Amino acid sequence: MTTEITMPQLGESVTEGTISRWLVKPGDKVNKYDPIAEVMTDKVNAEIPSSYTGTIKDLIVSVDETVEVGRVICTINVEETVPVASNTSVLDREPAALQPAEIGQKKRYSPAVLRIASEYNIDLALVRGTGRGGRITRKDLQLLLESGTILKESNSRLVQMKRDETVLNKDLQADQVPTAASIAREIEIPVAGVRKVIAAKMVKSKQEVPHAWTMVEVDVTNLVNLRKRLKDRFKQTEGFPLTFFPFFIKAVVEALKDFPQLNSMWTDDKIIQKKDIHISIAVATEDALYVPVIKHADEKTIKGLAREIHELAAKVRNKSITSSDMQDGTFTINNTGTFGSILSAPIINFPQAAILTVEAIVKRPVIIENEAIAIRHMVNLCLSLDHRVLDGLICGRFLARVKENLQSITIGNTPLY
Repeated sequence: MTTEITMPQLGESVTEGTISRWLVKPGDKVNKYDPIAEVMTDKVNAEIPSSYTGTIKDLIVSVDETVEVGRVICTINVEETVPVASNTSVLDREPAALQPAEIGQKKRYSPAVLRIASEYNIDLALVRGTGRGGRITRKDLQLLLESGTILKESNSRLVQMKRDETVLNKDLQADQVPTAASIAREIEIPVAGVRKVIAAKMVKSKQEVPHAWTMVEVDVTNLVNLRKRLKDRFKQTEGFPLTFFPFFIKAVVEALKDFPQLNSMWTDDKIIQKKDIHISIAVATEDALYVPVIKHADEKTIKGLAREIHELAAKVRNKSITSSDMQDGTFTINNTGTFGSILSAPIINFPQAAILTVEAIVKRPVIIENEAIAIRHMVNLCLSLDHRVLDGLICGRFLARVKENLQSITIGNTPLY
């Protein structure tokens, strides 16, 4: 019996996924729960398990194709009659080994490979591919060009041309030989994987959400002095660092209690105001940005927030982050000050209603009481808001409360535990 396998639901707000790699091909036999494909969403990279035991019949969706939840991605000839629901949560397991590709796949070239081969007169029959099943990739040709060697079949013999030498084949035109300058002017970077998912998410947010932006300046001198006094002892006692970030999260969470409108989401016909406060935080790697979530952040102390920030960041960097770690966020805080930024206009983490960035803390001369000038530690807090849900008045009051919470921090009245 032939049965369909569909794109599973990988999170509460996830509506689509991108197939990044098939782990099977037509004719392969799989067991129930065996991984059949790798999929990416704006939340997480994961594997799709087979819902049945049987033989793969057809792969309906191509690699790098984005499809909505519930759409058929492949068909399978089932050997048993008890199915597992197709929207089963993706299981956390080690990736399966790649299956051998069909020999004929070597002869299938991507448009990018064909364009490069045509531009530089490369005979693809003479190129040894490193892709799956020996398939030639764009990277293979780029490495070939960078080495200064081009392969071309001429008069049934292999002609080797180097860009710094005279062309050996007299039939070739000089303008067919790439120069070092022409190769060095540009580098093509394929948009795939996590970067492609991030791009789609950001475009959707900017197209659907009417962004507005506001900022407040905060004197955090007391916070800087408090952390300086406590950080060494805290690291010795707890085993992880005390950064500024948990203090900012705590100040924002307390303000969200007073202004729950910012802890909301827009739907087509209503605004959903969330009672739980789940804070999304941005953690960057070399090639991607992940947004894990601190659940019930309003119930945690500064120590508890610091621990969770440390643990979630470690999960991202050692690639053990799971789908559940990145679900259910209601408000996002991004610590852009880590990179030295002093001003930014963040894109809202759809479908949330607002996102706040904490910029770098810098020393500046500031006028204080009695019109005296003093050197103070100042920070900018930047807020992007969904103008369908929020307006300037409520957001101004929210930022004023966050500012008040931060500037009221002192050594005597700000407990860590």
